[in-house]
Amino acid sequence: MKVAQKTIQFLTIVAIALFTAVSFASGSDKKQDHDTDGGRVNTKAEVDAYILHHIKDSHDFSLFSYTSDSGERKHVGFPLPVILWTSEGLVTFMSSEFHHNDDGHVIVEKKGLKFAKIHSKIYELDKGASTVVFDENHHAENAHKVLDFSITKSAFGILLIGLLLLFWFSRLAKQYKTKNVPTGFARVLEPLVLYVRDEIARPNIGDKHYRRFTGYLLTVFFFIWVLNLVGLTPFGFNVTGQLAVTACLAIFTLVIYTVSGNKDYWMHMLWMPGVPVLIRPVLAIIELAGALIIKPFSLLVRLFANISAGHIVVMSLIAIMFTLKESLGVVGATGLSFVLSFFILLIEVLVAFLQAYIFTMLSALFIGMAVAEHDHDHKHDKKGHEIPDSEDVRGNFI
Repeated sequence: MKVAQKTIQFLTIVAIALFTAVSFASGSDKKQDHDTDGGRVNTKAEVDAYILHHIKDSHDFSLFSYTSDSGERKHVGFPLPVILWTSEGLVTFMSSEFHHNDDGHVIVEKKGLKFAKIHSKIYELDKGASTVVFDENHHAENAHKVLDFSITKSAFGILLIGLLLLFWFSRLAKQYKTKNVPTGFARVLEPLVLYVRDEIARPNIGDKHYRRFTGYLLTVFFFIWVLNLVGLTPFGFNVTGQLAVTACLAIFTLVIYTVSGNKDYWMHMLWMPGVPVLIRPVLAIIELAGALIIKPFSLLVRLFANISAGHIVVMSLIAIMFTLKESLGVVGATGLSFVLSFFILLIEVLVAFLQAYIFTMLSALFIGMAVAEHDHDHKHDKKGHEIPDSEDVRGNFI
């Protein structure tokens, strides 16, 4: 019970910190036509722009926006640190100085340099420039991108969930040292840990090697699953819907099964036994492409596409209350939006677990293929081709 109480206290503190965060706004937010972040959402074009903005990363954490009686846009949330490597070295400031502007009209001056944020990218203006000049395609002509190491909303989400997982599992590990059966919230985690170990790691990697990789598989599973669930909350996280995040996870799996591959794995990949010599180089190219490109690409695209599509569908259904209110009325559009989005959200809860399971399962499968030990006791004919055993033939036939 103590662990559960501490976990609830921790989550309560986080929630209070988020919902009571400072509300910051700027006078430049007053009903501007170029406001693309947190403005009113009524028309189809505004809905499309808002959805595209939602699935992207951002430099500040905004929970919701509203218009005050004076017509000023207020944004409830908190700013995040902007960390840039510029032509003059390191520059840091808070994202609130952009006042939620994302089209380059707000200029921030630091250390004699001027910066503007355009489509979620931060640009450094050329020497002598005071405003951003755009070409016909709305590309900046007198500014260039800088190396951006900022703590964005996705980075903040990764750090928050990482600390939460570290807290949960450190408590679970401590309980195993003093008692056989964990108590409190740890009892919820234990069945999932055993499931990943016994149903994913052991069957796909094998009894001899699975313990080496279970820690990584557990980390990936809970990391993706919890982030997927948090992405369905009003906090607005879309971490696993960011291509950079899913690409990093896929690269981790790629590095692990590439480094862990044994002699048999590389021999079957680079010089496939049992096939004509002339075909072996062709098969080697195909196998290398599959191991180094196709496998990690399938991991990152599957997770990215499914999570992003889920967010777009849910928000599109919520937007029905705005786009169809003239034809269905306020009550009808709101009711239809609520019913459809509610059922889709239930499906998304299942998808959140399913995508974590699929990524972990495929990672375990790829690792298992790399560390598998092949049986070399089979007989071979004069040309070196393997002669299948009668029992193997019978088993394959059945």
